[in-house]
Amino acid sequence: MPTPAHPTAGASAVSGSSSPSHPSLTRRRWLAQAGAGLAASTLGLAHGTAAPATADADDLGWLDELEARTFRFFWETTDAATGLTPDRWPGPGPCSVAAMGFALSAYAVGIERGFVTREAAAARVRTTLQTLHDLPQGPQPEGKAGYKGFFYHFLDMRTGLRTGACELSTVDTALLLAGALHCQQHFDRADPVERRIRDLAQALYERVDWRWAQVRPPSISHGWQPEIGFLSSDWKGYNEAMIVYLLALGSPTFPVEPAAWSEWLSTCPRDWGTEHGQTYLRFPPLFGHQFTHCWVDFRGLQDAYMREQGIDYFENSRRATLAQQAYAVANPNGWAGYGAEVWGVTASDGPANVERPFGDALRQFISYAGRGMGGPHTGDDGTIAPYGAGASIVFAPDIVVPTLKALHDRYGEHLIGRYGFYDAFNLSFTFEDVPLLHGRVIPGFGWVASDYLGIDQGPFFAMLGNHRGELIWRTMRKHPALRLGLLRAGFRGGWLG
Repeated sequence: MPTPAHPTAGASAVSGSSSPSHPSLTRRRWLAQAGAGLAASTLGLAHGTAAPATADADDLGWLDELEARTFRFFWETTDAATGLTPDRWPGPGPCSVAAMGFALSAYAVGIERGFVTREAAAARVRTTLQTLHDLPQGPQPEGKAGYKGFFYHFLDMRTGLRTGACELSTVDTALLLAGALHCQQHFDRADPVERRIRDLAQALYERVDWRWAQVRPPSISHGWQPEIGFLSSDWKGYNEAMIVYLLALGSPTFPVEPAAWSEWLSTCPRDWGTEHGQTYLRFPPLFGHQFTHCWVDFRGLQDAYMREQGIDYFENSRRATLAQQAYAVANPNGWAGYGAEVWGVTASDGPANVERPFGDALRQFISYAGRGMGGPHTGDDGTIAPYGAGASIVFAPDIVVPTLKALHDRYGEHLIGRYGFYDAFNLSFTFEDVPLLHGRVIPGFGWVASDYLGIDQGPFFAMLGNHRGELIWRTMRKHPALRLGLLRAGFRGGWLG
């Protein structure tokens, strides 16, 4: 794998058209869907070229290659003129502000991994933050990118403005800010570009009015739409919203009270349980155990709830990862391919919303959904997302690395393209007569997604960086706002001292 400057030569940025109604909106509604629908190496490859499965078991060159390909997703598909990152590629769609957060962190990690020069990455980050800073905000339903400092879930790739009727999203804004604050801490030199990065990141963070989003205090709402007002749900219970509360608690301008974290924890007892030999705080899709961890090193840190349980959130995610593998080995539904090296049920694309016979029963398959395992809301239609296992590499490398190697070697011909693993695959879905929303059915193999999703590529790349050198964690441990947010949430121990 080459590691000179950066893969910009000959690369073209993609700026796809917007899509007013987008499958990724269902990620926040996975419980409803699960209940209703389920009870040649290096960066020079041409599009669609599969990675050869020839690496020796002890040689991690294959993983280096996957990492480089995944970085290339963010570098090439992001619009270089604006910094807007597509929600998915090559399928048409809008910009995802959460994907932009992962992209910002990817640029910083890419420097450390030799995929891009510091100067090129800094220029891209400055462009991105300047675009976000300058986009218009206001309460009007059209012609705005956000309101009260928050951004809409999806933005038009051409204009940067709200697309469709999507919500002003607190969690997607938080994921965006996490990437911005990572870059603020990473780009610490005195030159004008890096100073501007720090100033822009601070300005974006300071203008977010977290208190405004506390429509049912002390909780923070999922979001707001100008047509209807605040959404009916708040962030409560263990999920991906840890980053929302930590950034809100650490805000220099509109901080929420520590009671907000206590309220978020209030429903945790209902989610504490045992699955496949592991006792942990459950959230069925793996992404909920991964997203905040991309930026926060929870090793040794405990809040009031985890002090009662005698573990930390890192250990909790490790147990969730082990339970997912054990679930695949047990394979209670008999899905094709599941086993110790094929697992990872999480939010991802899927084949279609259709019932078809599989095994001895009629099974419900679905398209995009927050699939998951654990508790009363297990939702699984045989679809595996490689990033599900991949983004857990920091928690359980002993099982994740062999899993990624197996997916690479066994299925790389179909699963790997220019930007690494396609989003998902389903070996049980072999029905060539079904109209598909995404992907294709490969005869003799099964269904494979045709798109890469930014919010799935992002955690995989981020966690590879943390696994290989704590490349995000060691930077974010220095950020005063994150440290303050953790302390105000009641965390003690570990690197907090």
